[in-house]
Amino acid sequence: MSAVPRSVKPTGRFRRMLDRLSSSPEELHATELQQDAQAEGCTRICDCDDRQIVKVTGTLRTVTLRPRAGVPALEAELFDGSAALDVVWLGRRSIVGIEPGRKLIASGRVSMSHGRRVLFNPKYELRPLGQE
Repeated sequence: MSAVPRSVKPTGRFRRMLDRLSSSPEELHATELQQDAQAEGCTRICDCDDRQIVKVTGTLRTVTLRPRAGVPALEAELFDGSAALDVVWLGRRSIVGIEPGRKLIASGRVSMSHGRRVLFNPKYELRPLGQE
């Protein structure tokens, strides 16, 4: 008799309810973000490879102004429930709507910087505030 992998989600209604009740709020939020990414047809951040052109979605966890090579750069951490990715807008000090807790869809070419995935100057679409 083979064991069922833990990555397989419960299928029964009662079992799903028990799973939700025993999960932490962070786990529930991560699951919701992964479902949103799948519904939008986006690549999961954990599956993004260096130099790959991707479309990702998630929630901005942090937004900071950090100069790079003497040029202002607005940096945000995007989390989709599977992993995080840094989104960097070079030459920008602020962008209206780019704030922690905001959901967005970003697309561009992923690069690796200091072991982290980064999207520089991506095309992006802010999600309506009512959908958060």
